[in-house]
Amino acid sequence: MAAFDLSTWTRLPWEFWALLFFIFGSMVGSFLNVCIYRLPRDLSVVHPPSHCPHCSYQIPFYLNIPILTWLMLGGKCANCGARISPQYLIVETLTGLMFLGTWARFGDLDNLGSSLLVTLVFCILMAGLLVATWVDFEHYIIPDSITLGGIVAGFFLSFAVPQVHFTDGRIEALKDSLIGIVFGWGLLYAVLRLGKMAFGQKRIRLPEGTRLHFSETGITQSGSDEPETPYQDLFFRESDKLRMKARTVELPDRCFFETEVVLQPTLLKIGNEEMDPSTVPSMEVVTEEVIQPQEAMGFGDVKFMGAIGAFLGWKGVLFCITVSSVLGSIVGILLILIRRREWSSRIPFGPYIAAAAVLFLFGGRAWAENWFRTGQLLP
Repeated sequence: MAAFDLSTWTRLPWEFWALLFFIFGSMVGSFLNVCIYRLPRDLSVVHPPSHCPHCSYQIPFYLNIPILTWLMLGGKCANCGARISPQYLIVETLTGLMFLGTWARFGDLDNLGSSLLVTLVFCILMAGLLVATWVDFEHYIIPDSITLGGIVAGFFLSFAVPQVHFTDGRIEALKDSLIGIVFGWGLLYAVLRLGKMAFGQKRIRLPEGTRLHFSETGITQSGSDEPETPYQDLFFRESDKLRMKARTVELPDRCFFETEVVLQPTLLKIGNEEMDPSTVPSMEVVTEEVIQPQEAMGFGDVKFMGAIGAFLGWKGVLFCITVSSVLGSIVGILLILIRRREWSSRIPFGPYIAAAAVLFLFGGRAWAENWFRTGQLLP
């Protein structure tokens, strides 16, 4: 049949494929919106079906058309009229443009079969980069389904479509992917550990007589308008410690005076006495100084770099680490200069890794090849 003859499809104009990838991308973007909302909340991305976040109205298929539905309804729910975030429009449009750009970069009508597969693989990578970026900006985490899932997907797709590593050999592609995983994970983990050694503690001075209240979920400061600081924002691993030289420590059943307090996720030490913090429903500490753990980056960034290495190989990893560090430093300094951030503020690193990966795909690979002096520049 002519429909299954590849030569039939190669006669279609480049613009047809460009439009097809944009429409396909916007449809994928609709699903990515679900992932962005549900993954950091540990919710299923399959059930329940798409629904209004305000009235739980299940959206029928004819009102779930990417981009067009949001525009036609003016960004409002068809059932309750509540405002729907423009994020949905932005993600769908951006995903469509990213898929279109990927086709423009890797699509080739003269070699349609291979270039279609390569384009689809890199579209999968683009989708993961977008979700990781959005979630990291909003929640300061990158879900394991994106990082660990990306490692598995990148490894097996390298075998299925070795051309993503610019080779026709499956074993060579698998080797490049595996080295990229190990190199990306290991190198960024080394950076994380060195950063922990150099910047692993942050000393916070407090006014005299400051009272800190420790609940089952987080810490609040008496007399302050600041919201509760959740423990997960302080402790990234069980070895992290929060230290205080306390004037007084008040527990529900006893008090301590002029003693050191050390709090870890699984251990509370007051002076020489040790206890399980889960058995202490509340604690109030009067102190003038707190030494809290501080991360150079999150472990999610380490896994994220491993996933990028699975798709882009070790050269992509080196490029991404170098470029993302420069991008992150520039943006961080600019935010500090315009007083949008403090020197000690947390800045998500995942978006800069994602941006570097996009740059690598759209021209950075040739630059990296020249950088490593491997001979012929790759397209």
